[in-house]
Amino acid sequence: MAYWLLRSEPDAYGWDDLVRDGATEWNGVRNYTARNFLKDMQPGDQAIFYHSNIQKAAVGIMEITRAWQPDGDDGKWASVAVKPLAKLANPVPLPDIKAEPRLATLEMLRQSRLSVTPVRPEEWQVLLEMAER
Repeated sequence: MAYWLLRSEPDAYGWDDLVRDGATEWNGVRNYTARNFLKDMQPGDQAIFYHSNIQKAAVGIMEITRAWQPDGDDGKWASVAVKPLAKLANPVPLPDIKAEPRLATLEMLRQSRLSVTPVRPEEWQVLLEMAER
């Protein structure tokens, strides 16, 4: 199983929207690197749902339920299907993520403009630990 971090602006589509819908198509990603990460996802992988722009915090855990498929008429973009698994006990805000030395190499910090990034297993555990504080 692989781990990921997927960002969305909560005023466009947030955690509560995903819970309400029960599942969604994670589409609209228009960056080649992020698209390639979507193509690497497999059913059963898990992802942190991160609220960008407004709240700037990790808020929930999703499961990838379907591997990528083309997104858009030209076929060069990708989307995956996701469903909510659990809301984090406490949101993990960006300043806390940046301050945690064990997350210094977290891809979302290194490539801050990407809406889709991988998370290493050890970083995943740190994020979950932080959510329990």
